[in-house]
Amino acid sequence: MRFRFCGDLDCPDWLLAEISILSKLTSVKMKLLCAQVIKDILGDSIDYGKVGKLTADAKYEDSDIKAAIAALSFIFTSAAKHSVAGDTLDNELQQLGLPKENAGSVCKVYGDNIQKLTAALNDRSLRVSTLDSVQWRVDYVLSSSAVKDIGEPSVALQLLRKNPVTKETTPVTFTLSQEKFRLLLRDLKQAHSTMQSLAN
Repeated sequence: MRFRFCGDLDCPDWLLAEISILSKLTSVKMKLLCAQVIKDILGDSIDYGKVGKLTADAKYEDSDIKAAIAALSFIFTSAAKHSVAGDTLDNELQQLGLPKENAGSVCKVYGDNIQKLTAALNDRSLRVSTLDSVQWRVDYVLSSSAVKDIGEPSVALQLLRKNPVTKETTPVTFTLSQEKFRLLLRDLKQAHSTMQSLAN
């Protein structure tokens, strides 16, 4: 059976297995757990202390908590990605075996946050690493036992690349000959000019 929130594909087997775990919660606690998962998707951290209290009555183990969070995260992000309406998501979750009250709680939180979810997912999609900083130096070897012909400088570049999701920076270091550096500089100027013309 195909589901809209899965992109008109079959539901993943692992998600089917987690539906029984989600079914153990009351609808009120499901709504509160969904709120924590939405916070995580939007960039805030989950309060695992609260989540532990919410799931204590259902006797969740640590692995059950992680599985429930992963399942809800998949449901929210996949439904938002495929622009699924709340009533359609409600119907499909019930078809998967989630009790009507719990499916309603999931869809209520989804409906209240769909615009924020879509905006957050758009911000993360098709993002390439950004350039945080550039450091460079010119090396000029005066003499070497390994190379006979010396006299051309080389440029050592270190780019600090920032991951758009984790915000961590990673250094990328390489050395260019004088000619390759000129080509790089020319291409960067052309790219900058093209970007400015597109922005205007």
